[in-house]
Amino acid sequence: MAKITLEKLRHSYMPNPKGPDDYALKQIDVDWEDGGAYALLGPSGCGKSTLLNIISGLLVPSEGHVKFDGKDVTSLTPDQRNIAQVFQFPVIYDTMTVRQNLSFPLKNRGVDERTIITRVREIAEMLEVTDMLDRRAAGLTPDNKQKISMGRGLVRDDVNVVMFDEPLTVIDPHLKWKLRSKLKELHQRVKATMIYVTHDQTEALTFADQVMVMQEGEVVQVGTPVELFERPAHTFVGHFIGSPGMNVLPAELRDGGAFFQGQNVALEGTVDKDVTGKIEIGVRPEFVALGNTGIPAKVRKVADVGRHLVVEAMVGDQKVAVIMNGPSPAQGDTVHLQFNPAHTRVYSDCWIATGAGQ
Repeated sequence: MAKITLEKLRHSYMPNPKGPDDYALKQIDVDWEDGGAYALLGPSGCGKSTLLNIISGLLVPSEGHVKFDGKDVTSLTPDQRNIAQVFQFPVIYDTMTVRQNLSFPLKNRGVDERTIITRVREIAEMLEVTDMLDRRAAGLTPDNKQKISMGRGLVRDDVNVVMFDEPLTVIDPHLKWKLRSKLKELHQRVKATMIYVTHDQTEALTFADQVMVMQEGEVVQVGTPVELFERPAHTFVGHFIGSPGMNVLPAELRDGGAFFQGQNVALEGTVDKDVTGKIEIGVRPEFVALGNTGIPAKVRKVADVGRHLVVEAMVGDQKVAVIMNGPSPAQGDTVHLQFNPAHTRVYSDCWIATGAGQ
């Protein structure tokens, strides 16, 4: 396995890019440690696939370097980089048995038969497909086919990185949680460097130790799932992660404080007096409560989502979501919103501008 370094990486599909808007990938500098589980998370068109293709060697970046364990591999082909890749759709041979599919990457590299037998047995046990080793792949269910595709990527123990490109796209929703759990378990057992590309926040947050959130070719935050949820560095992260996403409310700074709809809002820390630009307050629905005092609001609707209630309240023309348990207000009721100061922040031009503990 390998530590992966992306150094001053940028890419444009245009022959002569003139400015930032001409780049599909803005500058990226990141280190992924050997044996870690990482995710690239973002909507369609944010640059995930471009970055994946650069790491795998299918695309040469316009600028910058890709390094494996400090060695520059930017100009090397995929086979020279020694990687394994699992795609959206299962890549298996239907005419072969499960055993033959799992052993194929090893036979193709001249691995001895005893090692092949041992390794295939180990992977089959991890994937819980031992009982179907001698079945033809054509008769497998979609989730089992994707298990075998994963197994083909994991059966080699000499790869630098295993890359997963939206691997659960074709899997039925009720089976996805099984494969997510299995993939996490596999990583913990084989300790391979893994990069998981997805637009699904649940997949990214349940698999990865570190998640890179991307928007329009730019990395807006890299962090643990807890860090991304509890302290979004960018309003896009707040919107994209969480259901419902973070409340992002127009605000103004004056008299040393932040004001929303004329109400002074307590924050997690101080805001630099030189902060300018578009000012907003961000607070997740989980950190908004209803109380006897606070910001007056009128309840627009209440949704029972099973685990909790989602209350949508209006402060003037601004919608504020609240997640709560217990007795709920009725539509049309007047309530008072209380923002938890420890989780309420100012954002300037979408970037966090509140210093924790300052």
